Amino acid sequence: MQRRDFLRASSLVALSLNPMLAHALGTPADLKDLPPTPKMPVLFVGHGSPMNAIEDNAFRQSWQKIGKELPKPSAILMVSAHWLSDGHTAIMATSKPATIHDFGGFPEELFAQQYPANGSPPAAKLTAELLKKPLANGTQIKTAFDMRQGYDHGTWSVLLPMFPQANIPVFQISIDYFKPAAYHYALGKQLAALRERGVLIIGSGNIVHNLEAERLASGKPYEWNQAVDQKIAQLLQKHDDQALIQFADKDKLIKLAHPTVDHLWPLFYALGAKHEDDQVRFFNSAYAGSAISMRSVIFS
Repeated sequence: MQRRDFLRASSLVALSLNPMLAHALGTPADLKDLPPTPKMPVLFVGHGSPMNAIEDNAFRQSWQKIGKELPKPSAILMVSAHWLSDGHTAIMATSKPATIHDFGGFPEELFAQQYPANGSPPAAKLTAELLKKPLANGTQIKTAFDMRQGYDHGTWSVLLPMFPQANIPVFQISIDYFKPAAYHYALGKQLAALRERGVLIIGSGNIVHNLEAERLASGKPYEWNQAVDQKIAQLLQKHDDQALIQFADKDKLIKLAHPTVDHLWPLFYALGAKHEDDQVRFFNSAYAGSAISMRSVIFS
C-alpha cells in the first residue's frame, strides 16, 4: 500500500472543528491554565527504537538528565514522526489520551508500559487559534481537533524517562506528511508563541532514519549517515534555516537518509519554533546502528 493510500485508509481521520467541540474546549480567551511565562526551550529528540524507553542505555540516561534540567512546563506539545495525516493538521484535544503500542516484535515489558499524562484541551485550543493565521504565501492551514488519538511511541518512549511522573499535560499535533519542509517550518513559526505560555515544544523523529538499509557488519554508520548528520548539525549551529530547508527538499543524500520523510519533518517544527538568539546545544550525538542518527538538540 502506498503511503498516501495508507494515510487515507487509516484511523487518523480527525473530527472536524465543529462549534460544539470548540465550545467544549473553551474560548480563545480561556487561558487561565496557560498564563504567560518566561520563554520555554524547544527540543528535537532522536527517539530511535522504542526499547530506549526501558533499556538502561546512554540515550535513556540522557533523557532522564535533561528532564531534571528543564524548567517545568505548563504543557508539552509533541510533534511525532508516528502521527501522520494527509491534507490537514490534526490537534489532539482529548483530556485522557491512551498509550499506543504502535509496533510489533518487542518484549512484553515494552507493551506493558503506560504513560498516563492528561491531555491539554486549553493548549489544543490555543494551538488551533495560532494556526488560523494564513502562512506568508497565503496558504490557509487546515486544522481539526481529534478526540481519539493517543500517545504514540515517538511521544511516550521519550517522555517516560524524561518526565516519569507523567504529571504534565501532553498533547500532539499530526504531521501533514506530503507537505514540503518549508511548510512544516512555517507551522513551527506560528507555534512559537506557545513557548511564552509555558509550553515545551518537542519534535520527535531522527535526523537520519533508514530502516531499509542493511546493518553493516562492523556496526559502524554508513558514510552517507555521517555526512547527513554532520551537515544538518553544521546548519543548525549556524541557524541557517533556509539552507537546511533546501538541503531537506533537494539534496540527493536525503533520499538515502530518509526513504520516507516522517522522521525528518519533526525537526522543522522545532526549527521554526526556535528564535535566532536561542543557544544551540546538542545531546545524544551518536548513531544507533548503521543507518540511524540519534543526534538531538535543545534551543534555549
